[in-house]
Order: sequence, then structure tokens, then C-alpha cells
Amino acid sequence: MLERVVGNEPFKQSVQAALQAGRLSNSVLLCAEAGCGAGFAARCLAADFLYPAGGEGAEAVLAGRSPECIEVRGQGQRGEILVGQARQVRSLVYETALSAAGRVVIFYGAHRMNPSAANALLKVLEEPPAGVLFLLTAPSAAAVLATIRSRCGLFLLGPVSGAQCEAYLRETCPACPDPALLARVYAGRIGPAKAAAADPAARRSLDAALELAAEVGRRDLYNTLRRLAAFEKDRAAAGRLLEDLACVAAAALEGAEGLGLGPEAAARCADGCTEARRALDRSLNQKLLLTALASRLCAVG
Repeated sequence: MLERVVGNEPFKQSVQAALQAGRLSNSVLLCAEAGCGAGFAARCLAADFLYPAGGEGAEAVLAGRSPECIEVRGQGQRGEILVGQARQVRSLVYETALSAAGRVVIFYGAHRMNPSAANALLKVLEEPPAGVLFLLTAPSAAAVLATIRSRCGLFLLGPVSGAQCEAYLRETCPACPDPALLARVYAGRIGPAKAAAADPAARRSLDAALELAAEVGRRDLYNTLRRLAAFEKDRAAAGRLLEDLACVAAAALEGAEGLGLGPEAAARCADGCTEARRALDRSLNQKLLLTALASRLCAVG
């Protein structure tokens, strides 16, 4: 199943060689920035580990519905992986596998594992039951607690090329009208590019960001304020808009044309959106925050 991972040939070759030689660590940390497919790669690796010959069992792992593959995600508003979840995993891994060669546990977002959960997991990571593979994903190795990181083999994934991303979108989302634009804006990160191609809400957010970028490029404060005002009461939508506008700005800074932003305006957008996104997470007054952002983006005051 690892062949389904787009690009990242060094990662695929290293992991496949380790699997075939029986040298894969019992605990593996997959690091990639958001949208680069660490979670998908983890499920592909889990499928190849449990079902080397492929088939329905491997497809069930990819779909997230295999009893042999335990998936752990953060809980609550902060998305933390809690000690109770780690203790539950510690019990489950000693159960007999149903039909595969073993069991796999995937911790999505291992950097959100709190110290108590990490301590509860350490023993089983050090002495795992036979046939159990632990897969952890995170944006970077440095973001994971050192006690967990030191017990894992490390593999890195990155964005794919623009051409690879565009080809993937053309194959998987044939109705998408502008795969080249999505590949360019999201810099080869297949996750958000595919979301914008297939999810109407994600596409609306990107379209709003592109329209806003054009207003900023013209230094049109009135229309910039007007467009941002539509997001004053929806924190989640405002966060998505800021992320998309930051992506548009970054693409413009890389030389992408047709996005409505020159270098100076793109730099203001990139910095302003990053700071505004952090402020939004601190639950500051959203209306005042977006008003101040508009002034900054249009270089007013």
C-alpha cells in the first residue's frame, strides 16, 4: 500500500526495505507538516505490515475500519492525547490479533500527548508484545516529548512537487476545474489541495481568500474590511480563511502569478495572517482582531 503515497520516494524505499528485511523498528515516528499525508502514510504502512499480500484486510486498514489497527486521536478542544487513552492502548495490544500477523497502534498527533500519557506508554514502547507496531505522527521530531522520540525510528515526509500534486488532483478529482492553481497555492501539500478540490466548504474558504488577496493587492481597505466582517462571528471559518490567505501569500512570494499580490503585499499578508491566527487561538475579540488585520494588510495607519 505504500506505493499509494504520492512522491516521497526516499521514505517509501527506506520503509519498504526495512519491512522486507524485518528491520523495521517496533515504534516509528512519521514527521510531516500538516497536509503532507503523515496519517495516510501511517495507514499505508500499517496495511503493509499487517497484510503484506494486500487484499480486503489491507483496504480495511486504509479505510480506518480494521480491528487489528487501533487508532488514537486527541480529545477535547486542545486535542490532547490523555493518560486514559494510553492505558487503554496498553491493555488492547496484548489481545490476540483476529486475522492479521499482528496489531498496529497509530497515534495521530503524538506531539499532543501529555506527559502523563507519555509515561503510561513508555513501558510498552520499550518492551512491546510480539507482532505489535506503534506508529506515531507529528509535524516534527522536536515537537514530540523526548522520552517518546528517543524510542522511535524516525522517517520524514514532505510536500510533493507541483506537477505531482496537480497530476494527483486530475486523477482523483477529475471535476476539479483548476488543479494547477490548487497545487500552486498549497505548495504541493496534497491534503488541503484535495480538500479544496472535493469539499465545497474548503473551496469557499479558498475562494474567499483569493478575493481578499485581490482587495489587499489593490489596498482597498473598505472592501477588505467588508470581506473580513463576514467572518467576525465564526471563529472556525475565520481560522480557515487566515490559513488559506497565508497560503496564497506564500505562493505569491514564491513567484506564483495571477494571485493579486505583489511581493510587498504578500509579505504583509503572510506575517499578518500568522500573527492573527495565533491571536485568534487566544480568544481575543474577533471583530477588533479582524479590523486591525485589515488595516495592517492594506498598510493603513
